[in-house]
Amino acid sequence: QVQLVESGGGLVQAGGSLRLSCAASGLTFRTYAMGWFRQAPGKEREFVAAINWSGGSVYYTDSVKGRFTISRDNAADMVYLQMNSLKPEDTAVYYCAAERNPYGFGRVETNFGSWGQGTQVTVSS
Repeated sequence: QVQLVESGGGLVQAGGSLRLSCAASGLTFRTYAMGWFRQAPGKEREFVAAINWSGGSVYYTDSVKGRFTISRDNAADMVYLQMNSLKPEDTAVYYCAAERNPYGFGRVETNFGSWGQGTQVTVSS
């Protein structure tokens, strides 16, 4: 059974930084694309960033380009989201997700079949 466990969320002032981590187990991690999504209060969950199985390709939603960096460590079965220059509108629960299919590379929720429990990120103004 796939298990994804996020950590690293918290409260930070606008302009600050946080690094989210996601520990994966129960899958051949090095063959699966990974993604980060977020859900703000009263809003639908949205795509933030994704990284392919090798780490050679990444995608970001426009609102985080230049501020967030997704990365992975296939030796440690970990995926990370470095978040810099945080804004109050980045406040949300952040979820780690694994692609449904080996070597797939999606950017919408339906491409991802396994999800973590989420970690809260709150950015104060």
